[in-house]
Amino acid sequence: MLKKPIQEQQIIELFKAHYGIDIQVMQFISGGADTNALVYKADAKSKSYFIKIKYGLHDEINLSIIRLLHDAGIKEIIFPVHTLEGKLFKQLDQFKIIAYPFIDAPNGFTQDLTEKQWNQLGKALRKIHETSIPDSIQQQLRKETYPTKWREIVRSFYNKIKSETSDDKITADFKSFFKNNIHLIHQLVNSTEELSKKLRPDLNKYVLCHSDIHAGNVLVASDDSIYIIDWDEPMLAPKERDLMFIGGGVGNVWNKSKEIPYFYEGYGDTNIDKTILSYYRHARIVEDIALFGQDLSSHDHSDQSRLAMLKHFKAMFDPNGVVEIAFATNPTE
Repeated sequence: MLKKPIQEQQIIELFKAHYGIDIQVMQFISGGADTNALVYKADAKSKSYFIKIKYGLHDEINLSIIRLLHDAGIKEIIFPVHTLEGKLFKQLDQFKIIAYPFIDAPNGFTQDLTEKQWNQLGKALRKIHETSIPDSIQQQLRKETYPTKWREIVRSFYNKIKSETSDDKITADFKSFFKNNIHLIHQLVNSTEELSKKLRPDLNKYVLCHSDIHAGNVLVASDDSIYIIDWDEPMLAPKERDLMFIGGGVGNVWNKSKEIPYFYEGYGDTNIDKTILSYYRHARIVEDIALFGQDLSSHDHSDQSRLAMLKHFKAMFDPNGVVEIAFATNPTE
């Protein structure tokens, strides 16, 4: 977790100066995945805001996508609050400020979607996939290339896991679990590679994808509405890049067979390439193993954070979890 180099009173003053809004109470929100950002709930007199302080230099393609989808009438997108200058963010010397209306709703990890909400998610995702992207934005978006990076990182763990160096309890527990499941991990890595050999990048078939539309990035409101959040990694890719999350079991939710028809009632008829779908389900797990392995083998995070990571890492191998579902996604059927 990024340390907090800026005081909350400074944020209050900056928000007043650049947004013209008086903040009365600031509440730091922990647990974000972006280690270069800090997020807060900020309460003004009549409204609350979600404020992100993002450090470093970053392109603004995600905000361009949010504007594009908002202008296309997709109401499941939360549009940022304008600055006094009419911009979607305020760039300062070392960081930028982005503010959104605060939506007081749980995400899909803690709240099941109703049949109506599944239907709405399907309709929204279909609209996103069918959105026409101007050439100027297409040039800035990531394109799917089926990279080898994450497989190579996981393979680099094989010998490290066997080493008997003195580890703390968390690292030792990670290594032990990894070794006990090494045959499954080998199978995941090898299957991902074999599936990737059957795929070729084809920009003509690519659509705009959120790329990480798991349950944690869908807010589930009590009025049956939903909101798709965290547009940090949009990309051009096959539609299966997003569709693999429906029934994919990330976080051990969205793994009930009855939910899938509800979603596709909204999304509509479509031909799903099972080889691509299977590849993405395998590749996602390999990427997570790589990231968890790097973090759990280092001491860049607090023990509390590492214990949470270890729990999530182990949960991938639970019954009806992502590993079991990925293996069951048979592209030959």
